[in-house]
Amino acid sequence: MSKYKQKKEQKVQSSYETDVRFERSIEISGWFFLIAIIGFLGLWIIFDFLLDVSMIDFEANVYSFTYIVFTGTSSAFAFSVSWNIKSNREKKKQIFFDWLLGEFLLCLFAIFALAIYQW
Repeated sequence: MSKYKQKKEQKVQSSYETDVRFERSIEISGWFFLIAIIGFLGLWIIFDFLLDVSMIDFEANVYSFTYIVFTGTSSAFAFSVSWNIKSNREKKKQIFFDWLLGEFLLCLFAIFALAIYQW
């Protein structure tokens, strides 16, 4: 086998490995968001409803609602982006930038909604 073919195969394998690492890192961020929302809701259910601990008071207010909506939608966005990148590896850059723009707009809307409510 010639040196050119060996180098070409090595480049293809390394780009595939970086694609897989990229997809897994996005999936891991989705799992972090999902664990954060499950942990928050789990603590809320355990301490507020089951144990009825008076020292720890979880309130159903705008802050908790914004946190739940933001982490839930961010988790869903991350899982959908990783699935889309697996399906369309040639468009991964465009899909990733669209995801970043979507997350930015979601953060802005969450902050503005909270600010309008507080005002």
